[in-house]
Amino acid sequence: MLRLAVLSFWHVHAKDYAAEAAAHPGTEIAAVWDEDPERGRAAAEARGARFDERLDDLLGRPEIDGVIVTTPTSAHRDVIVAAARAGKHIFTEKVIAPTLAETEEIVAAVERAGGALVVSLPRLSAGYARAVKEIVDGGQLGTVSLARVRVAHDGAVRTAAEPDGWLPAHFFDPREATGGALIDLGCHPLYLTRWFLGIPESVSASYGYVTGREVEDNAIVTLRYANGALGSAEVGFVGRSPFTIEAHGTEGSLLYGVPDARLRRHAARTAGGEDGWIVVDDLPADLPSPFEQWVDHIHQGTIATENIRLAVDLSALAEAANRSAAAGQAVRLDSLPRAGT
Repeated sequence: MLRLAVLSFWHVHAKDYAAEAAAHPGTEIAAVWDEDPERGRAAAEARGARFDERLDDLLGRPEIDGVIVTTPTSAHRDVIVAAARAGKHIFTEKVIAPTLAETEEIVAAVERAGGALVVSLPRLSAGYARAVKEIVDGGQLGTVSLARVRVAHDGAVRTAAEPDGWLPAHFFDPREATGGALIDLGCHPLYLTRWFLGIPESVSASYGYVTGREVEDNAIVTLRYANGALGSAEVGFVGRSPFTIEAHGTEGSLLYGVPDARLRRHAARTAGGEDGWIVVDDLPADLPSPFEQWVDHIHQGTIATENIRLAVDLSALAEAANRSAAAGQAVRLDSLPRAGT
C-alpha cells in the first residue's frame, strides 16, 4: 500500500485526485499539507489523515511514499523540488511550471532524485484522442494542414446564484495562478494540438477579458509549423461549448465533439467517388488515468517518458503564449530562456 500526501487543496481538482487515491486499492491518503492551514486541517480531518502545518515536517516523514501536488501554480517549483529532494514520488496537476526554464529545473531535480513523476494530462488517455492521433500519424488525412482543439466552461460567468462565478477567486489571481484560462483549462487544447502536430516553430496568442478579471478568461493560441501547418488551441471560462477536435489535410478531415461526442472522418476522395462523413466507431480503449499510470510507474520503477516530454513542451507553449499575448507578436519556441542560461 502506497501512503500518499496531498500538498494543498488550492486547485479544484485536488478533491478529485484525493478521491481517486482513496478509491485505488493500492493507495491511501495518509497526510495533508496546505498553505492555508484552516483549509488543510478540514481536508485532512474529512479524510482521516494527518495534517502537517510545515511542509518540511511532512516531507521528512519516511512513511510517506508519494505526494499529489495541487498547490497554487506559482508554488510548483519550490514544492516539487522539495518533494523530489525528500525522495518522494510526485503526481502533479498541470502545468509543471509556467515557464520552460522552471520546468526544466524541476524535471532535472526529479531525475536526480530518481522518483516517479507523472503530470495530469488526462485527455491523452482518452480513446477518441488516441484515435485522432492514429489517423493523423497513419496518413489517412494526407498532409495535415490544420488542427483545432477547443474546450470551455462557464466558471467565470457571474450569475445571481454565483455573483463571482463558480471557480474559486484565486483562479483569477495572477500571482497564484500565474495566468488565467490559458494556463489552466487551456492546457488541454495546447497539449493535444502539440501531440497531434508536433512542436511548432512559433506561437501567437490573443487573450480576451470578457468578465473584466485581471487575467484572461478567453483565449486563442495559433501554433505555426515549418511545413505551413497551423494549430488552433482555444479556451474559455465564459461559456459552455462542446469539447471539439478538428483536423484537416490534403486527403480528408476529421471531427470530434459536434454534433455529438462521436468521431467522424471525411475522405476528400474515395474509391467509389463518394463524398461524405463516416462515423469511426472502432475507437481504441481508454488508457488508465494519469494517476493510475503514476502508481504503475512507482511499482515498476519506470519513467513516464512521453508524459514528461509532453508536459515540458506544454510549459514552453504556455510561456510562449503568455509572452505573445503581452507583446502582441509571435514568439518563437527557440527564443525561450532555458534552465541554466
